[in-house]
Amino acid sequence: MNMTRTTLAVAGLCAIIGVGGLRAQQTPPPAPPAGGHAGHDHAAPAAAGKTATAKLNPTKDSTARGEVTFTQEAKGVRVVGSFNGLQMGEHGFHIHEKGDCSAPDGASAGGHFNPMSKPHAARETADRHAGDLGNVKADPYSMGRVDFVDEHISLDGPNAIIGKAVILHAQKDDFTTQPTGNAGARLACGVIEAGGK
Repeated sequence: MNMTRTTLAVAGLCAIIGVGGLRAQQTPPPAPPAGGHAGHDHAAPAAAGKTATAKLNPTKDSTARGEVTFTQEAKGVRVVGSFNGLQMGEHGFHIHEKGDCSAPDGASAGGHFNPMSKPHAARETADRHAGDLGNVKADPYSMGRVDFVDEHISLDGPNAIIGKAVILHAQKDDFTTQPTGNAGARLACGVIEAGGK
């Protein structure tokens, strides 16, 4: 009799454990946080990967030309440009407020792109025109190149550069003279258009 009671007790305990284990197996895993996968609760910026290009053509009596590609990245816009037909040395490199290169001297592009009404300064300066992109350094073969990420410009929003113009200047930007950097004549001009090559 004692043996039978012991056997029944053990059988009952096993049944309870079995049901608990089955319920544990049937419990669904927790859902991932809203807006992302489990362990990855941040998303890439919506505009990342968007591109724009500008093909720069010479102004009157100039031989300078080039092409610049702008690509939206997580921390800003990557600016990659190649230029030729330049005198050896540094040349001011700016985004201007109007996408108009019709004037023979490039004056139709207006002044520097400056939506936040900041002073002219070097590219690395916090308070500067959005269009202040520093200088392009030309080598003895009349060629220059730039490749950097800029946090002041964007392809969307108030600092969007699509529809503006890129200007390459005859002289070095001194980063001090207001509002132009004393960069001299405009050697080449190109309108920034959405999309790649």
